[in-house]
Amino acid sequence: MEALVGCYLRRRAAGGKNPVLDFLFTYYGHKPGQLRRWHPGFGIALADSPEYAEVRGYHAIAPGCHAADPAFLARRRDTVSFVAALLRATAERQPRLSCFGLHEWAMVYRTDDTRHATPLRLGRSGTDNVVESLDLRCTHYDAYRFFTPDAVGRNDLALTREQQVASEQPGCLHAGMDLYKWAFKLTPLLPSALLLDCFELACAARELDMRASPYDLSAYGYTPVPIETPSGRADYVRAQSDLARRALPLRRTLLEHCDHLLRRTARRGT
Repeated sequence: MEALVGCYLRRRAAGGKNPVLDFLFTYYGHKPGQLRRWHPGFGIALADSPEYAEVRGYHAIAPGCHAADPAFLARRRDTVSFVAALLRATAERQPRLSCFGLHEWAMVYRTDDTRHATPLRLGRSGTDNVVESLDLRCTHYDAYRFFTPDAVGRNDLALTREQQVASEQPGCLHAGMDLYKWAFKLTPLLPSALLLDCFELACAARELDMRASPYDLSAYGYTPVPIETPSGRADYVRAQSDLARRALPLRRTLLEHCDHLLRRTARRGT
């Protein structure tokens, strides 16, 4: 964990920023301190663990012994159920690999209000030309909702929150990144080893996401994936396919844990 979050903490302490990796803490909102706290998952007790007495989601089952609280699971049941439905529906679909990461381009289409204090690699007109020359095929609502007004109508699907379960697909970079979001939203009901694996995938996906974006990130040591070219799009699809393959077992394991938690709540009559 130190290898993954240490650089962020040192950079933040020095007042530095990184538009690629900082997103994993600022957007997702799970703090390094929360990541560093280890959890065994629901159904496993921690002996000699007085430091867990005040940790959210735990209760004491004996003096100095703590475990994830069934009452906390009962309160989170609706979230577990939604996550399970979303993961199951996503896993049942074939991956679509034709978006080329254009969601980041659609977020700055025909606007001077960019999301990062970083120059556009192709300039304003060059960026707009890329969006207009390629089809927008975003399937992830939480990327789509940041499209500029002019870009929204160019997407081949009009996405809504209510249709999220019906539209997400396993080739989507953000669907893979969100495995980390679902894992930390269910903390401490899930084992930290799974959370760490999902976080590592999110780090890799975020890097590809931004290397394929319209931003010039050379000052941060990132080489672009120039999706405005045929060779760049081919490189993106290869990397996207690899990340989708890495996400498969994580999605399956996360779904298995969700189903197990739902069975536990059913047995308790909650």
